[in-house]
Amino acid sequence: MSDHDITGWERGEFTSAGITHDTYRKGSGPGVVVIHEIPGISPNVLRFADEVVERGFTVMMPDLMGTPGKAPSGPYIISSMVKLCVAREFTTFAMNKTSPVIAWLRALARNLHAEVGGPGVGAVGMCFSGGFALGMMVDEIMLAPVLSQPSLPASLGAARSGDLNLSPDDEAAVIQRAQDGCQVLGLRFTEDRAVGTRFDTLREKLGDAFIAIELPSNAKSDHSVLTEQRDDESVARVLDFFVEKLQP
Repeated sequence: MSDHDITGWERGEFTSAGITHDTYRKGSGPGVVVIHEIPGISPNVLRFADEVVERGFTVMMPDLMGTPGKAPSGPYIISSMVKLCVAREFTTFAMNKTSPVIAWLRALARNLHAEVGGPGVGAVGMCFSGGFALGMMVDEIMLAPVLSQPSLPASLGAARSGDLNLSPDDEAAVIQRAQDGCQVLGLRFTEDRAVGTRFDTLREKLGDAFIAIELPSNAKSDHSVLTEQRDDESVARVLDFFVEKLQP
């Protein structure tokens, strides 16, 4: 896929907890934070985000790495992975810890919600950011968390493979919110090793509040449910989930 013009998205900047990132915003209605995967805000991430806008939402996309609109390539993916591994914002390998960037994302979501209103906000993470929406559940305004192929910490060994990238306190808060009725939507290809056994952990911790969409893998490379190996029915299910939770 070729590069894509990001014209039409309003560029901004947001700072919280000592972290600053550019943001891209578009649309109107309740807020949804769309968090890109590696290597960055790709043309297919933009396509998905535009579809969220079209369903009646204000979408905020943080730019955590990469070049917005640039198509994935081997060297580009590698450079983004290097940044992911060295940046202190992401707990790439550590277990039982919440990535520092999640506090920044929570602040971004609160700021967006305060401005646009509505019953709450939604968020979707993908790949390295797949579990970030789960950490954002600590705040009661998060009503529609979506986890697409959550891949942190890196699935090296059985313990990391099932880890949710949450501190014990944050995990307890997420479990309580699930028990109080907040549902979590998860998506993955069944043979995606990057996801590890996190779906088993999510079922154990969240019970019936965890809604799993698990797709048969057609190739070993199948990973990105909503973008690069896009499944249209899954995209539709995510959009419906946002509508159900945020536009009652």
